[in-house]
Amino acid sequence: MGKFVVKTTKTGIKFDLKAGNGEVIATSEVYSSKAACQNGIESVKRNAPVAPIENQTVEGYATEKNPKFEVFKDKADEYRFNLKATNGQIIASSEGYKAIAGCLNGIESVKKNAPDAPVVMPEE
Repeated sequence: MGKFVVKTTKTGIKFDLKAGNGEVIATSEVYSSKAACQNGIESVKRNAPVAPIENQTVEGYATEKNPKFEVFKDKADEYRFNLKATNGQIIASSEGYKAIAGCLNGIESVKKNAPDAPVVMPEE
């Protein structure tokens, strides 16, 4: 089973969603407060299972309504995804994948792991 691991950074607080094997499958932006980070986690839990996939790497792709997973290619020519909330804000992002299949597997992993994932807070 996956888990949300909350980490304090130099500039704030963020989370990683890790799969059962410990691999990071999605990362958040850096939030200014623990409460904002917690809201981000709740948003991922709520939106990930129902979000359709908008594959922007295909010509003439269908535009989906938020919440959605956006699949795109980055500057390094790797596949990535962003999970966008209902308001259009990015609530989680992936690492780069060499193949589209890996990226789509990452999305499935988020959909499967996020809803019931426990939250691990940093030691105070």
